[in-house]
Amino acid sequence: MIKWVDVYKSFGEKKVLQGFTLDVAEGETMVIIGYSGSGKSVAIKHVVGLLEPDAGTVVVDGKDVPSLSRRELYNLRGSIGYVFQFAALFDSLTIGENVAMGLRKQGTLTAAEIAHRVQESLELVDLPNVQDRYPAELSGGMRKRVGIARAVALRPKYILYDEPTTGLDPVTSAVIDQLMIRMRDRLGVTSVVITHDMRSAYTVGTRIAMLYKGRVRQVGTVQEIQHTTDPVVRQFIEGRPTIEEEEPVGSGTGGARG
Repeated sequence: MIKWVDVYKSFGEKKVLQGFTLDVAEGETMVIIGYSGSGKSVAIKHVVGLLEPDAGTVVVDGKDVPSLSRRELYNLRGSIGYVFQFAALFDSLTIGENVAMGLRKQGTLTAAEIAHRVQESLELVDLPNVQDRYPAELSGGMRKRVGIARAVALRPKYILYDEPTTGLDPVTSAVIDQLMIRMRDRLGVTSVVITHDMRSAYTVGTRIAMLYKGRVRQVGTVQEIQHTTDPVVRQFIEGRPTIEEEEPVGSGTGGARG
């Protein structure tokens, strides 16, 4: 389980997270939605220790992430795959080398085992014959799929997806959605997905949480979010330019799973 507990994070005078609390249960896909700059990516960076909270804490499998030693944090990261917004592939490396990078850092597999894992991971994202190509030779959607392959090559317990469909056409976005579902169903991973794309959110999510003014405005199942009466959440999911009536932050159905 991943838990954010009353997390506060500011950058100078800019307050980003202000009491962010949310639980992600094992086996589910939690989708976090919210306006640009609302702190969605900031929230998931705390899970892998890329950021530390100013107050509050983040817990993964009972481990208090901010208090982990460097070695403990490195071990935790081995169980978490991270799919970056723009894939973050190294242009000077082949696709196979990009996917193998994390495995080589772990140092637990032989060269033959790494090669097999790379091939297996690329086949999972329907890219079986691209190991010797370079990122510049692939489309944006294919690079996103390689990013997913690199994450799953570690056989993680958790995968964090940061805007996985940004910049993609609707058909390619639908392919990425189906791959995220495939990773959950075939590998049993627990996922957190950051997105602005409500079609994607409804497709892949088991629950959806809206981050608003630094905390969770509402969290619920897809059906609960689709039928919300919260004016802020409804304005966002419908893409309307104005809010008819705004209620205090924290109204909705609550912040965390009990």
